[in-house]
Amino acid sequence: MNELTTGVAMVAPAPVDPTVDRRARQVGKFKLQDMIFHQVTLLFAFIVLAALIGMLIALAVEAMPVFREFGVGFLWTNVWNVPNDQFGALAGIYGTVVTSVIALLIAVPVSFGIALFLTESCPVILRRPLGTAVELLAGVPSIIYGIWGLFVFAPVFAKYVQPAVQAVFAGVPVIGGWFSGPPIGIGILTAGIVLSLMVIPFVASVMRDVFETVPPQLKESAYGIGCTTWEVVTGVVLPYTRVGVVGGIMLGLGRALGETMAVTFVIGNANRIVGSLFAPGTSIASTLANEFGEAEPGLHISALFALGFVLFIITFVVLAISRWLIQRAVARQGK
Repeated sequence: MNELTTGVAMVAPAPVDPTVDRRARQVGKFKLQDMIFHQVTLLFAFIVLAALIGMLIALAVEAMPVFREFGVGFLWTNVWNVPNDQFGALAGIYGTVVTSVIALLIAVPVSFGIALFLTESCPVILRRPLGTAVELLAGVPSIIYGIWGLFVFAPVFAKYVQPAVQAVFAGVPVIGGWFSGPPIGIGILTAGIVLSLMVIPFVASVMRDVFETVPPQLKESAYGIGCTTWEVVTGVVLPYTRVGVVGGIMLGLGRALGETMAVTFVIGNANRIVGSLFAPGTSIASTLANEFGEAEPGLHISALFALGFVLFIITFVVLAISRWLIQRAVARQGK
């Protein structure tokens, strides 16, 4: 009666569904977990970036005295005279680049052949053991490669290979000068060959993995219209896996640029540039390994830090170029 006189209807509150309430709490919990996970992973990324920037700044600060003394000419000066405090990075840069290029020229075709065999021609029963063997080579310590190169490969190379190569190219303009000099076994070419053996497992493993990502239907369709294995590889597999192949090659190049111990054993450690690939030379990493422990404070240790800074920049440029090539390949695939 009272409700009628006041004109207000008393409505009982609807009961709360416990299931909906529990789901709301779960959604809030999941959002909190996602936010925490995002922040933690972002922190990890910033830690890596901060470490990278810190290393670059530390190298630049320690290298500053030698750049003040010699200027930018330090990069293209072919002098390394510790007693007279005369330093230049050209010999180390030359040796690093040349040995890495030689390693890639040998490793890329061999790695391509290995990956192609494992994915296209290898019997199924042998595919896994051979693939595992290739991957295990990547785990061999670099000093083992260096010892093998110095005591096993270099004597054989000096006795049988270098004289034969010199006999073939003797008198040939330009090319003949690349293989001149006494056959002593150690030198730029030997270091490049040993580096190629170290790079092959990395490049071959990456190529094999990316070749296996090609859909079987694409290859079966190509075989179905009468294509040969080579035509399938060049027309289907390589275009489909171009990005991964470039990444694998750049991974091998980065491995070759920074290698230290194996190169130190077989390159000869001579701080000079000679046109012959048979002559001893040096690289940035081998110079750092040989001299850093005995370097005295002053221009000598600053020059070594400058070499490290130059190697850092070279590696960064290589990675930037690889990133650009990968993005370009992805863009072409999109078109």
